[in-house]
Amino acid sequence: MAYNWQLQGWPNFNYNVEEVQPLILAFAQETGEVNGLIQGLSSELQQEALLQLMLSEAVKTSAIEGEYVSREDVMSSIRNNLGLNNTPIYIKDQQAVGVAHLMVEVRKTFQELLTSAMIKSWHRLLFVNANRINPGEWRQGDAPMQVVSGAYGREVIHYEAPPSTRVQHEMGAFVDWYNLATFPLNGQVPKAILKSAVAHLYFESVHPFEDGNGRIGRAIAEKALSQSLGRPVMLSLSKTIEANKNAYYAALKEAQRSLDITAWIDYFANVILDAQRDAKTMMQFTLKKAQFFDRHKNQLDDRQMKAINKMMDKGTDGFEGGMTAKKYMGITKVSKATATRDLQLLNEMGVLVQEGAGRSVRYYLNLAYQ
Repeated sequence: MAYNWQLQGWPNFNYNVEEVQPLILAFAQETGEVNGLIQGLSSELQQEALLQLMLSEAVKTSAIEGEYVSREDVMSSIRNNLGLNNTPIYIKDQQAVGVAHLMVEVRKTFQELLTSAMIKSWHRLLFVNANRINPGEWRQGDAPMQVVSGAYGREVIHYEAPPSTRVQHEMGAFVDWYNLATFPLNGQVPKAILKSAVAHLYFESVHPFEDGNGRIGRAIAEKALSQSLGRPVMLSLSKTIEANKNAYYAALKEAQRSLDITAWIDYFANVILDAQRDAKTMMQFTLKKAQFFDRHKNQLDDRQMKAINKMMDKGTDGFEGGMTAKKYMGITKVSKATATRDLQLLNEMGVLVQEGAGRSVRYYLNLAYQ
């Protein structure tokens, strides 16, 4: 089985845009609605929405690769990099520091030309203080760069990248393509989607680093979207991808065996569209959250506020299983009688909505605007 870089015509990808056009139109509508939502938010809420999206991207792009970083550490590091903490907070987890710094840098430099030096600098940010690899350097050595799964002795090779001796040339060609490419559909939105999809596949196919190719490749996909649209996008590609990693890897595997990437374009356009819809839901939640606290901030004591904040922290996913007396006891460290009384009171106040009765009673946030 030949890989795409071994085929005659590489790296001239071809694809049919007919199937992707409805997705482009849908994304144009969604991103317009998101812009309207952003403009309707206060500066504080805009900042909160941005921080949540950057946090989501940082955590999920790591999770796709099987690496798990603390949300609290990542958020603190993002705030450090944006100058939002009066005194920078020390973060022990260098993985959290690195991926947070990368997220900030990608947004700050979205208008700049892509260069090999920029890509290498992103890699150095991602692997700050790493010892096992050479941060910011193209891979070297004679060993093949393979994407492999399965137990030892039963490995399955999904893809083998070009040899290290070709990486410098391939990355020079990639950067030239990125900065000069033209596309079969006119307009900012079609270019954004097509360029993002092709750029991610192209970069992943070269696989220029020893490690971190997926995270850098998704950062390039985000840059392509933002640069083409002329503004930093408000979405998290990695959150959508991580929700179905198997589909992502299957689509990549198929696309890396041909220069006809129509199926990949369709897949990645759907990822972008779903990510924008998810971001819209998150911003609507942010607005409802602000309205909720405006209504109830003077009604809640410190104990009740602690429980409510815990529920809010789950965001659009909701507080799984609802709030129960047992969970309330665990969060606030009160007796069962106090927990039950508090929950009933919050329900009567319209802060929470009760579902069920007896032992199966659950409480959910009442985010309906009144």
